[in-house]
Amino acid sequence: MNSPPFTIGIEEEYLLVDAETFDLAEAPEAMITACQDRLGDQVAPEFLRCQIEVGTKVCDNIDVARADLSNLRRVIKEVAAEHGLAPIAAACHPTAQWSEQTHRDRERYNQLKADLAGVGERMLICGMHVHVGLPDDDTRIDLMNQLSYFLPHLLALSTSSPYWQGRDTGLASYRIGIFDNLPRTGLPPRLSSWSEYQRLVDTLIGAGLIEDASKIWWDLRPSDAFPTIESRICDVCPRIEHTLSIAATIQAICRYLWRLKRKNGRWRIYENTLLDENRWRARRYGTTEGLIDFGRGEVVPMAELVDELIDLIAEDAEALGGLDAVQGLRAIVTGGTSSDRQRAAFARAKQNGNDEATALRAVTRALVDDFMA
Repeated sequence: MNSPPFTIGIEEEYLLVDAETFDLAEAPEAMITACQDRLGDQVAPEFLRCQIEVGTKVCDNIDVARADLSNLRRVIKEVAAEHGLAPIAAACHPTAQWSEQTHRDRERYNQLKADLAGVGERMLICGMHVHVGLPDDDTRIDLMNQLSYFLPHLLALSTSSPYWQGRDTGLASYRIGIFDNLPRTGLPPRLSSWSEYQRLVDTLIGAGLIEDASKIWWDLRPSDAFPTIESRICDVCPRIEHTLSIAATIQAICRYLWRLKRKNGRWRIYENTLLDENRWRARRYGTTEGLIDFGRGEVVPMAELVDELIDLIAEDAEALGGLDAVQGLRAIVTGGTSSDRQRAAFARAKQNGNDEATALRAVTRALVDDFMA
């Protein structure tokens, strides 16, 4: 078996806020144009006018991805500032009302709004997608079946959406629940081969339900546009180092699973019902309460699971040049996810005598600061 390239690509969605009030704000077309003038097709408008999306080029390793993503964030921040705006990389704005947002008037988005009806109106959320280069079709499907086990771990580490419309939801990732209201979302089904996947896609296209596989929005999927496996479960991370740690981890897991396949081995595949339990725990608690270790039959603290994961994929992370980034997972657990830090910022502001509205603005201000930290 020839080794796949395991190249990496990262897509991030950002929200734009007023640089003074920190309220959600719409991106003027002049800002979108200025960003595209500097970044070309690496930047694009999103469904809502308050959003913008960036994507790295195909990167050979995580250091190349770091340089590219850092430049993307820097340019977005600079251009936004020229329009009195600031970007935040959070899955939900702490106080914004979804009912007050407008979508971009383009044919694609108009059709999307018509198709999704009321559930589409609430899509005031931002995610992070990580692509790993795996050119062989059947290998992508085989690894997708096994990689699904780790999806709750990735969600837990990325959580950045505890607040929704001005209240603490009690969840670490409120975003994932909003996204789950759409069709063709959630954990991917177990598939036996690329041909089975293609038959599934062809059935949906033939029935006139979707025009192509880009409208399949599973947590993990074969990319419709690239020869990659695409992880889509993560909240977008305010801090770029957290983004890179998670991306490098996904890349290294793919190589680890491929090495198992080369030795005629594989990671044990569990029923989606069990994986959904961990997915819920990740959504609810982030990294604070642990996930189920199905082999041990008990909930294990996230710090222990992360140590085990790093040990498991260390050889692969080192071979890919991403060991330092993968080891950064420990800092996410010890220092807290964005959801933890947002709640801490709110608590500090309240302790300093601020009212709730002011404390929530302090949360958004901290997200602005995190963007280029």
